Amino acid sequence: VGSAPESIVFNSGATEANNAVAIWAARHLPEDAAVWISPAEHPSALASARAWLGRRLRLLRLDAAGRVDVAALDAALAREKSALVIAMAANNETGVLNPVGEIAEVCRRRRVFLAVDSSQWIGKLPAAELPAEAFLIGCAHKFGGPKGTGFLRLAAGAEGFAGARGGAQEHDHRAGTEDYSGIAAMVAALEVCEAFGMDDRTERMGWRDAFIAAVRKAVPGVAVVGEGAPRLWNTVSLTMPRHENTRWVTRLDRLGFEVSTGSACATASAHPSHVLAAMGLSAEAARRTIRVSAGWETTEADWKALAAGIAQAWADLEAEQAAEGDGGVTVIEI
Repeated sequence: VGSAPESIVFNSGATEANNAVAIWAARHLPEDAAVWISPAEHPSALASARAWLGRRLRLLRLDAAGRVDVAALDAALAREKSALVIAMAANNETGVLNPVGEIAEVCRRRRVFLAVDSSQWIGKLPAAELPAEAFLIGCAHKFGGPKGTGFLRLAAGAEGFAGARGGAQEHDHRAGTEDYSGIAAMVAALEVCEAFGMDDRTERMGWRDAFIAAVRKAVPGVAVVGEGAPRLWNTVSLTMPRHENTRWVTRLDRLGFEVSTGSACATASAHPSHVLAAMGLSAEAARRTIRVSAGWETTEADWKALAAGIAQAWADLEAEQAAEGDGGVTVIEI
């Protein structure tokens, strides 16, 4: 990430990092200064900011694709005394990329700190393209490293940061014995991604787009969430024309495919996705939305097989609905 060693704080992952940034902001930033956050952030960023920053917290305006509206951000920082902006690099549910370079430029000009959760970006896109002076959050298991390991790159000028107190480990930024084996494995995984995983991004985006085209041909009326905006090559959020997402997930699981109704971090929630709500999708549309994600090991054949699986699932679900409408046996997914 092109940073001095003393600015890197190794930790247990993005949840710890997001909480640490919120706590630092609550303790060290002016109490009369606003903190702005995207309503489409990861739950750990939203929950920690609400818990620690309270009435100082403001929500950023998003465009139709769920990206931070940079012009609105600039106007907000000009209008109200502000100290921090929190905006993720890539959304964990939709894959939509925020214009983090433009956001960083506004924050520099307005002399405001910026925190970027780059958990979904790092390992899939070049880390060097992320803002150089912001808080930067990375999570090892998102790019092939071990679970429970991550890092936080401190923002320039972030004085007094202490994620945990006690010993003097990590330049007094986080007390406690470091998980050296986990850190070494994380660094090795990132080096592999940076060295070998960036060259075929264009090809992989082609696989993703061909998958979307195949699904659209098989399932009339399907919509891609965030379409038209830059998105990760590995993540697709699809709003299906009919049938609740839980039925889609169950049917595809029977066919040997694992998709989800949202991000893994929100699977225990019975409520519609807060990300989709922030983008303006209705609760009914959100309940028809499924999330597809791939990894570096995913092949073009895998994308084609999933498209065929979705076509089969659509045919099965439509047949079941027709049978129910004709007074046949009601099929209950379990």
